[in-house]
Amino acid sequence: MTQVRQGYAPVGALRMYYEVHGGARPGRVPLVLIHGGGSTIGTNLGALIPLLTGTRQVIAVEEQGHGHTASIDRPYTLENSADDIAAVLEHLEVPSADVLGFSAGGGVAMRLATRHPERVRRLILASSFFRRDGMADGFWDSMEGATIEAMPEVYKDADRRINPDPRHQQQLFEQDSQRTRSFEDWPDSDLEAIASPTLVLVADRDVVTVEHGVRMARTIPGARLMVVPGTHGDYLGEIASSAGDTTLARATAPFLTRFLDEG
Repeated sequence: MTQVRQGYAPVGALRMYYEVHGGARPGRVPLVLIHGGGSTIGTNLGALIPLLTGTRQVIAVEEQGHGHTASIDRPYTLENSADDIAAVLEHLEVPSADVLGFSAGGGVAMRLATRHPERVRRLILASSFFRRDGMADGFWDSMEGATIEAMPEVYKDADRRINPDPRHQQQLFEQDSQRTRSFEDWPDSDLEAIASPTLVLVADRDVVTVEHGVRMARTIPGARLMVVPGTHGDYLGEIASSAGDTTLARATAPFLTRFLDEG
């Protein structure tokens, strides 16, 4: 059984929760996993982690206001989250790591790669976007009218187990919804500034369009593209999409490790 070490990294007023799965592997940097909106390590990445720890150490984090990381009085932005993760890596004395960001976590990963390029060796962007027109038809309309009732029940259950106070769940929903609704298109130059070898990963029935995945891969210098049959995150074992079926995750994981092992 893989050893798991849990802790909190002091990041200014924030205490950011992290998990370290497995020990250091000679010749291989750790892989950092960043969850998506409204989620925890377990709901988005719990099924994927054991598929990766056979060959590398995995570090997973929970963003401000998510899971075990309490919220603080500070804007909840992709940039702040990226800086937080860089601080966690400094706390853990990890000079450089591979990074996989899922959904909104992909936006955090991209900001991490440009704000702290020395920290990111290789980058995987899963179901991520940099322009509003990259989302499936109806996505933005549904976000405008969304209420907490639209939040997946498995996300609510996971949050309740960690934070029984119902006000926490409402705050979580509101901060994530606000960050998504206020998203503004990034210029191509933001992606062109990513120096890390990058894999863009998207499903053929994702909330991010395949065409947008193609555009991202063509904009990030030297990036690779992988399109998998599936929906938003089921190919990583994301619980709301996969309903616990890890078939696609087990098929996808070898391609991810192969990409990471290329450099």
